[in-house]
Amino acid sequence: MRATEDPAANSADFSVRPATAADWPGMWAVLEPVIRAGETFTWERDTAEDVARGRWFKEAPGQAFVAVTSDGGVIGTGELHPNQGGAGSHVANAGYMVHRDHGGKGVARALCKYSLDAARAAGFRAMQFNAVVESNTRAVAAWKAMGFEVLTTIPEAFNHPVLGYVGLHVMYRKL
Repeated sequence: MRATEDPAANSADFSVRPATAADWPGMWAVLEPVIRAGETFTWERDTAEDVARGRWFKEAPGQAFVAVTSDGGVIGTGELHPNQGGAGSHVANAGYMVHRDHGGKGVARALCKYSLDAARAAGFRAMQFNAVVESNTRAVAAWKAMGFEVLTTIPEAFNHPVLGYVGLHVMYRKL
């Protein structure tokens, strides 16, 4: 998918594609600052690179994917996987991280669109986000614009390093 095909991408010059092992250094350059900041993901802030790599790359029907510039630079990354196993494996889950220099350019929306299309193609029936940090208002607005609804908010479920305890939204949409 060329991000320029999606109006949410603001005519940016990037595309989204499945990740390869060669993409990892660029992916880690995106992931590490987000993880260390501890403001939007529930991961431990001191997560080691090898642990992050093991968590981010998924087995089929899951996958990791990247948003890359025309010169191949990684500016965002996402991952897709079944939300649960067994009888709950028909619902997908996904996560996205964008390089801090590329926020507000439609990268997250393009990653989300890619994951929705990939989930649909893999036979998933819906997508659920288990832990969207309530204070991450740009992400919440983006996911709502992509058709997700907040099913519930778990009060004080996320200990934000600046704001203290804030809620975590569970968001959902059918595919």
